[in-house]
Amino acid sequence: MKKITIFSLFAVLIFSLQSCIVSKHPNMGFFDNPYYDYKDAKFVSINVPMFLAKPIVKKALREDGESEELINLIKKVADVKVMVVSNGNEEMIGDFAKYLTKNNFEEWMTIKKENEIIKFQAKQNGEEIRNLLITVASGKDLVYVDVKGKFTADNISKIINYSEKNDLKKIVSK
Repeated sequence: MKKITIFSLFAVLIFSLQSCIVSKHPNMGFFDNPYYDYKDAKFVSINVPMFLAKPIVKKALREDGESEELINLIKKVADVKVMVVSNGNEEMIGDFAKYLTKNNFEEWMTIKKENEIIKFQAKQNGEEIRNLLITVASGKDLVYVDVKGKFTADNISKIINYSEKNDLKKIVSK
């Protein structure tokens, strides 16, 4: 009986960790089209299991002395997907922008830093933001972070302010 219980727990653990798979295949809407010619683009996709990530992020924020308000925002995150595209091309980026517009994403903000462009795009349902897509483009390399959850504009503003505050700390400490 003890062996069956251990085997069952092991099977459940393996099944739950399957969402933490790193893959060379795209894991986001537009990029999973088998008929689109991505030319020489290479993909690396990561599905982040939230039951593992949330405690780690909360602990790191507490160690940095962040407010409980910011830490509570982490509870609102339901799913995170990260995809890295190497050797992307302008046509693909333009087609992806059209895809986002067609799927009701609104561009919230664009930040230009040195040779990088960071875009925040959101899909809203009334006042509630259900999907936040963060795009970082640096030459032909792209990083997409797809965050699903239930946020407000104020929540997103706090996260962006936290990010900018940490960038300022890095500049001052150099």
